[in-house]
Formats: sequence, C-alpha cells, structure tokens
Amino acid sequence: MTTQIATQPSRAAVPEADMARSAATSADGTTIGYRHVGRGPGLILLHGSMSSGANHVELARLLGDSFSVFVPDRRGRGLSRPYRGLGDLDQELEDLAALREATGADLIWGLSSGAAIALQAARTTSGIRKIALFEPPLVQDRTAVTALLRRFDAEMAAGHVEKAMITAMRGAEMGPAWFRALPQRFTSKLVAMGMAAEAKKPTGPYPAMGTLAPTLHADFAVIAESSGRLDDHRSIEIPVLLMGGSKSQAYLKRSLDDLERTLPNASRVELPGLDHAASWNADLGGHPEAVAQELRAFMTRS
Repeated sequence: MTTQIATQPSRAAVPEADMARSAATSADGTTIGYRHVGRGPGLILLHGSMSSGANHVELARLLGDSFSVFVPDRRGRGLSRPYRGLGDLDQELEDLAALREATGADLIWGLSSGAAIALQAARTTSGIRKIALFEPPLVQDRTAVTALLRRFDAEMAAGHVEKAMITAMRGAEMGPAWFRALPQRFTSKLVAMGMAAEAKKPTGPYPAMGTLAPTLHADFAVIAESSGRLDDHRSIEIPVLLMGGSKSQAYLKRSLDDLERTLPNASRVELPGLDHAASWNADLGGHPEAVAQELRAFMTRS
C-alpha cells in the first residue's frame, strides 16, 4: 500500500497531453485504459493503492528514452472501467494479461499492490522477461490482512467511508504516524473534511479520495491472496529486481527480505532517503529520477 493519500498536489500537476492513450479489453469485457510514451522494449508500470497511472507520468517520461512505457489505470480509476464486484487478484491478473496482449510488453514494474500483481503474473503466466517490484507489502501470515479487509468492507457497506479509510490507513501504515495515532473520531472528521474539499475543487489528473476509497478492497484482496505463499515464488526463474526506500516502514523491508531469500534470481537495491512513494511524480513528493535510474539499469542489463 502507498504511504500517502493523493489529495491536492503541492505544485502544478504534470500534464499528460503529449502522452498517447489507448485501451485494452480484459477477459470479462472491462476496458482498461493506459497511457503510452517512448520507444523501445515494452515496459508496463503498475501503480499501487490510493493512486492511478497519473501518479507515474514523470517516471514514464524519464524511461521513455529507453522503453515503450505503458501506464495503465487499474480498474475503478481514471481511464479504466470499474471492478466487476469488489475486485480481486484474478481480475487484476486478467487485466494485466490483456495489457500485455495489447502492447506486446514483456517487462513489468509494480509498486505495492501493483508489485504483488506483477509477482503473481510472473509465477502463473509465461512470456514475461523481467519484473521489478517496489515494496510489495506481503506478509507471512495473512490472517491480519483478511481481518482488516473484513472490517474495511463492513464499514464501507454501512456507508462509513471515512471510518473505512482510517481502517485502511492504520492497517497499511499509510500517512504520517502522528495522524494515525490520533483518536478515530478526529481522524474520521479530518478525512471527511478532506473528501468534502476535494468534491468542491477538482484534483486535476489525480482521482479524489472518494473515488479511490472503494478500490482499496481490491488492493487488500490482492495482498491477502498473495501473502503466506513464499514457497510458491521459488518457481519464478526470471530476473527480479527488488526495490525499496531506506525510509520505508519496517514491514515493507521484511517483505523484501523474505523475497530476497526466496526468489532464485533476485537482486536488490535500496534508495537512500526515500520511502514507499519514491516513484510518484515530484508534485506529490516523489523522486522518480532515482527509481528510473535503477529500473533502466536493471531492465537493459543482459
């Protein structure tokens, strides 16, 4: 899960007018929209939770001198149609398969839940040449994740969107620690105020919290279904780059430790001074240049 909530950007959002747009059709007929920039080997960038492909426009441009970069919006966000039902790992894998078929891309990078999807695709499908994973939040015991998902779903079903958001933020350690430490009655009010403010003032290319909140079910479902199966990943023989930030949460670093010990052909890099949102556009606090440098070196390596 990502460590920030994408509300109003601090500077002017990165324009996308020069990026081509197209769409793939998933197995169940759902349209998955994506942006395209650059020329060269095909590389798909999969975003994580509380974000969309718009968060990685700068990263895509930085890589466009070496790759044909495809930046999809996962279901329920931006250019793509909603989930059928609440969303799960199977739908995400079908969407990625449709993107690969439409673009011919055989290189995949993913952030957080997007990284978990890329990892499962490498395990269950053929034709992927390399993957790079930025801090997939996998745990050895999925019990806590499934319990969190049940609570989130119950609060969403009851119409308590702001409470569900706080449940997600605390469970995934999203947002500042001081904010998560506040009593829920205060944090719920703050989130509700933020959502109301976004409803009055557009967030540019970035989806608003109210739009993104329902998609969190799919993110937690992906993590729950991907966790507790480390031994399954031993069958992944393609090169894998494990990426993370030195300032990221401890549980994300443990996930990378587990994967580094398990994957037979893995390398690892830690980006000093950066955190889970390092790959996001600079106006959202990201540092995509550092991510692009490591990603380009890995993907072009023989």
